[in-house]
Amino acid sequence: MRCPFCSKNNTKVIETREKGEEVARRRRECVHCKKRFTTYERVEMSPLIVIKKEGVRESFNREKVLKGLLRACEKRPVSIDRINKIIDEIETNLRNRSSSEIKSHLIGELIMTKLKKEDKIAYIRFASVYREFQDLDSFKEELKKLQRR
Repeated sequence: MRCPFCSKNNTKVIETREKGEEVARRRRECVHCKKRFTTYERVEMSPLIVIKKEGVRESFNREKVLKGLLRACEKRPVSIDRINKIIDEIETNLRNRSSSEIKSHLIGELIMTKLKKEDKIAYIRFASVYREFQDLDSFKEELKKLQRR
């Protein structure tokens, strides 16, 4: 591991903590400059391929999911830790499937299921973009569905 301060290649692990099932947090110290820093290690899995509605294939991108969730949860009482946990749960769900090719609508549905349980306003915000409401009536219909549950 290269030191981010002096760029030397000689560091030692001082402490390791498991942060969830697939992430290890390691506290490291550079042998040369003695500065400390933290790294997060994630198990490298085979890539998940997302099939978009136009048929285009691209790699699963956690950052895209994060951006969508952050936008939906803006000014809502949903912590960044909870958002990251939701993304972890969704990614685990996708990786546990038999195929490594996933249709994008499945990801959207998983996100909406999680948001519906977490925060109804964030759910409606996400659904309004994801479902591409064209008019007020389709938006009202989604609100009625939410109220019935």
